[in-house]
Amino acid sequence: MTGVPTFLRKAMPPAPAPKGPVSCGSYALAAQGADWKFALQHDRDKNFLLWVTRGQGRVIVNGVRRGVSMHSAVFLPAGTLFSIELPGTAQALYVESPPDMTSTFPHTPLHLRIRDGLAQAELTGTIDTISRELAQRRAYLDEAITAHTALLAVWMNRQVSEGALDAAQETAATRLVQRYAQQVTRDFATSKLMADYADALDVTPTHLTRVCRQSCGKTAADILTERKLHAARIALARPKPAIQQVARDLGFASPAYFTRFIQNHTGQTPSALRRRASNRDRSA
Repeated sequence: MTGVPTFLRKAMPPAPAPKGPVSCGSYALAAQGADWKFALQHDRDKNFLLWVTRGQGRVIVNGVRRGVSMHSAVFLPAGTLFSIELPGTAQALYVESPPDMTSTFPHTPLHLRIRDGLAQAELTGTIDTISRELAQRRAYLDEAITAHTALLAVWMNRQVSEGALDAAQETAATRLVQRYAQQVTRDFATSKLMADYADALDVTPTHLTRVCRQSCGKTAADILTERKLHAARIALARPKPAIQQVARDLGFASPAYFTRFIQNHTGQTPSALRRRASNRDRSA
């Protein structure tokens, strides 16, 4: 199957927050009990903004690893391959929003280091306002959320113009890894192997593996595996489709191979993961 399976076109299960096209709040709450949702390489159909207010961690964006610390803002446009690792001692806020909510969102990933106290307060205040609007659900909610989300875009563009962008040095190796990341987001739900990607990029699997490891500490195969695993776990967190269909949608040769894949990387069967997700939902 070359197209993206139906379940991957739907919005991810929201973090603990009111339902709607926009979600925001504490990153720790969003990741609670399901660190894999952020720690595994994946892309989303929404924009994602991370605002680190305490501590430090790491992000991998399109195959390039960066350190993030207090007062770092990371913006990830829809379709960006990424993962986030923040320890429990770190604190962060997030906003997830549709890419078409405003035309002024940046179109490329951003890593902003915000040193100005007023700019820090503006971002925290805007996120708090969006969270409050979602919780109170007053009249004209959609208009309010759209306006405040547009202010986030204005804030980011202002920070770029004022020199807060922390751009990584681009090399031939990082360009190759970024091209690989783009291909993974496009084709991970197929039967293509890492060697097939290397061939399409006109490099050897050994070279692709080496540059990926240098760029982000993961091999090319690791990146592809994590993207498939993330998609599988998202599907298994829902009651449908059937497990056999999930296996087919993700390009596995057979349900048995899919089961071995899940067991090798989670220690549980697909059925067990689905039951656990169902039990968690009932408890919630």
